[in-house]
Amino acid sequence: MKRIMFLAIGLFTASIAFAQKGVDDGSKYGHGEDSVRCIQNLVMYGDAVKMKNYAEAYHPWLIVFNEAPLAKKTTLYTDGVKIVKNMFANEKDEAKREEFFKLMQKIYDQRIKYYGTQKNYPESYLLGMKGVDMLSMRNDVAVKKQAVGFLEKAINGDIATVQAAFVGQYILAKSDLFKAGEITAEQMIDSYVFASDAVNKLQEVATDKNRQAIEDTKVQVEQVFGASGAADCETLAKIFGPQLDEHKADKAWLTRINKLLSKSDCTESEFFYSTSECLYNIEPDASSARGLAKMYVKKGDASQALDFYNQAVNLETDNDLKAKYCYEIGVLNFSNNSYSAAKAALLQAAKYRENWGDPYLLLGKVYAAGASHIGEKPFEKQAGYWAAVDKFIKAKSVDSSESVQSQANELIRQYSQYFPKKEDLFFEGIQDGSGYTVGGFINERTTVRSKK
Repeated sequence: MKRIMFLAIGLFTASIAFAQKGVDDGSKYGHGEDSVRCIQNLVMYGDAVKMKNYAEAYHPWLIVFNEAPLAKKTTLYTDGVKIVKNMFANEKDEAKREEFFKLMQKIYDQRIKYYGTQKNYPESYLLGMKGVDMLSMRNDVAVKKQAVGFLEKAINGDIATVQAAFVGQYILAKSDLFKAGEITAEQMIDSYVFASDAVNKLQEVATDKNRQAIEDTKVQVEQVFGASGAADCETLAKIFGPQLDEHKADKAWLTRINKLLSKSDCTESEFFYSTSECLYNIEPDASSARGLAKMYVKKGDASQALDFYNQAVNLETDNDLKAKYCYEIGVLNFSNNSYSAAKAALLQAAKYRENWGDPYLLLGKVYAAGASHIGEKPFEKQAGYWAAVDKFIKAKSVDSSESVQSQANELIRQYSQYFPKKEDLFFEGIQDGSGYTVGGFINERTTVRSKK
């Protein structure tokens, strides 16, 4: 009887040694028959992935994933995401799609369990990737709520592992949640500040490889927030106005609020003037200087306004904002009939932001308004309209937006009516298509054109 018991125990022990899965004993491939099975499936799914035959790769990959989670440190999981997302995309049955969606999340959870302490791919990074993939597969409110939580943890992680895509997907999801009524305007504004701060940190550690992606994300954050509808002036003043007394000496708070107001086109509000003045009293910066400039414009003191505008341009580091300030200088000078100064400011605005058509549209209007001050002969004055139309054409060439294209076309039609008649050109001894230098403050070479 004892011999039989010892034999049974021996056979049981041998069977364990002969076959053991990696998930059970913590080994890379398992042991015995299970290790053979693991390696065979590794080869099978790996070959299928190389051929991008993800459907064929799915079942052998799933066996390795479930039975040997340590078989491959990285590719078992990155390949798994590719395979499962492909299966999800090609599946028509909604119940099965849901299974693939949950499996994708499980891939990240398992990777975090076994490899979440890796320096290059820590838990925070993997949560960020999980959030991005969740949003790429589902767009319902519940998923967005869960995904933004993962993305927020990822963005708060080691800056060296934060991807620009985490920030971009975060602000997009937050905007959708705001539009769906799931978060308040104040929460949306806080989310914008969080995303904007994250992009600024990313820019500080940017490399040649990711610098453009970060720049693109910065633009995306601004555009998404601007289009969200959360940043109306009344809401901003209602949320932050009562906090002003408490933060009058808080430079960081004032700077953040001032830039937020500026980005939201709330520069005509009393709240903006108040924050600008407080900020300027602490330490002048571009946003506060621009705020005071706008205040003096409202008071009718152009000289003081121009002084603060010039300070704003000199202190600003963002070229888009420099362009905006120069454009506003151009508007102010134009309104005071200072055509030459308006021209200089608008050309500078166009230089800071090369794909922006508005400076050229306004410069064309400046040329048209100042045309009557050029030369003595009617013909010399009409020549200014050639230069004006040149600027409208230039606006169309640099800015493909529907607004600029339609405005430019209308202005070209409108001001082409003031071109000289063909007989007037004949008496001046010049022909259509020939070159001509417009005098006065315009001082530009243009092409002669007669009224059609």
